[in-house]
Amino acid sequence: MNALEELTNKHQLRLPSGDLILLDTKWYVTNSGLLGIACRKRCRGIQVQALKQFCDAAKSRWAFKATVFTSSTCCGFCGFGDADPSNVSPVVRGAEMRVAETRAVNRALRKAYGIGICSVEEIGSFDRPSAPQRPVRKLPPEPSNGSNGHESSGTGNGTRVRDRLCQLIRQHRLDAELVKSYAVDFCGAKTLRDASREQVENFVAHLADWAEKDRNALLCQLNRVQHETLRFRSSSSQRLTGCW
Repeated sequence: MNALEELTNKHQLRLPSGDLILLDTKWYVTNSGLLGIACRKRCRGIQVQALKQFCDAAKSRWAFKATVFTSSTCCGFCGFGDADPSNVSPVVRGAEMRVAETRAVNRALRKAYGIGICSVEEIGSFDRPSAPQRPVRKLPPEPSNGSNGHESSGTGNGTRVRDRLCQLIRQHRLDAELVKSYAVDFCGAKTLRDASREQVENFVAHLADWAEKDRNALLCQLNRVQHETLRFRSSSSQRLTGCW
């Protein structure tokens, strides 16, 4: 907690803005948080160059060197970043070049401004050995009873969908409120009650698959949805305040 207080007080990093992310009880700074520090400290510039001898476009393998200049007399703080399909999340496969560049910039910025914690973009994929893909078992349709299908009903199918979602939350130690917000965003509904049974089933299958493949990437997505929601509420509140 002391480290978090130092980061928020000394470097003016803010949780609602997505400057910091908590993953598996550890705090990570984000690229946007580091760029915010550079802006507030009046960074003179960032130079980035590809290390051609370590790059192989055919294998999606990239390496970059970034140099941060904190002042006009600064000799520069260097950082290196690499990325290939073996150390990035499946979610960003195909964007290894951009990931490598971001990692290099983040390392250089952390050195330049004395940020002791790792950035979330620098951590690799923590995929566990993938188990054989299990087919998603569709639950039998419910008789039409005026509900959207994911509420409890006489057949118990809606209860099983809800129980499966609760089981995933417990199994992977997810935040229930963040999962609910993500479900609403995923289904494209105003509330979870407005989503159809098929949409909820698809979300549960999607959540289970992502949690098994890359829990850290899923946690980042949940935090991102939360930050977007907070920003939307904040901007809406400001618009409403301006009307009075």
